[in-house]
Amino acid sequence: MNKISIKKIPKKILVIKPSSLGDIVHSLPFLNAVKDAFPSAEIHWVVAKGLEGLLENHPMVKRLWVINKDQWKNLKKIKETAIEFKSLFKELEDESYDIVIDLQGLLRSGILTYATRASVRVGFKEAREGSILFYTHKVKGGREIHAVDRYLKIASAVGCEIEDVKFPMPLIIESKSVKKLKEDIGDYAVLVPGARWKTKRWQPANFGKLASILDIKTVIVGSASDAEIAKGIEFCSGGKALSIAGKTDIKELISIIGGARYAITNDSGPMHIAAAFGIPVVAIFGPTNPVRTGPYGRNHIIVKSDIGCAPCYKKNCKRVKCMDDVSVEKVYEAVMSIC
Repeated sequence: MNKISIKKIPKKILVIKPSSLGDIVHSLPFLNAVKDAFPSAEIHWVVAKGLEGLLENHPMVKRLWVINKDQWKNLKKIKETAIEFKSLFKELEDESYDIVIDLQGLLRSGILTYATRASVRVGFKEAREGSILFYTHKVKGGREIHAVDRYLKIASAVGCEIEDVKFPMPLIIESKSVKKLKEDIGDYAVLVPGARWKTKRWQPANFGKLASILDIKTVIVGSASDAEIAKGIEFCSGGKALSIAGKTDIKELISIIGGARYAITNDSGPMHIAAAFGIPVVAIFGPTNPVRTGPYGRNHIIVKSDIGCAPCYKKNCKRVKCMDDVSVEKVYEAVMSIC
């Protein structure tokens, strides 16, 4: 890999990786490598509104730029967005960054990269939507590679020595409600029945049946949109599962996952949080590829069907056979083998 020539030790570095939850977790080893290589540099981070809790109070991040990217898509608010862009671009340029790294690789992130006017602007050769036009340096990441290793390729290109892959999590003060939950429930596992794509979701009844036969209680986590699914799992578990879906913020979610004995999960953001903590993960995969987005590290098990059409990367499917073919017994055997 060609190294990017850094003429002077950087004093200020900007990382652009607004979303998603799992992708930001995947970026933490990159953050660790950059901070190790440039310990005196200030690291700033562009993050999407709603996900800032994952990086707030992080000892390695000096400043967060929180952007409301969802609002930017609203054409009815184009005037307000234009004013916000103008102000944001000026503030970014005024920071005088030495290096800007775009890990997102989309048009929006590419424009933000260019707006800094930094002399070194780095992104992936495979970046989409024309974002490569805004970079001064391009790094080949590859497609059939885990996201963590892909991001570390850029770290290596800017001069970082990658010895250990570490996930530095933010400093979190445990809330009273989380403390009480942990005291009341005792030893527990985490269930993650949600996923952004419907095709990535294992049947709620399966999660419930599984919870009913495990030797410890389970805590169901997720967003407010997962609350109805979680209620069904509670019912099917016969009282063995407790739902807190939609009742936690990101910091509380991290705290709950960090205290679990193990996690059983679809391909989702919370799955990556569990893996980052080194907690054993049993991950159920269907339309997506665990080579790219599976739980990173050892002591995890991928459970999937042998159907020939997977991974297809389809967000919609008439019958999600790849997920439906994964039995409760198969997942239970995986849990017993690592826990």
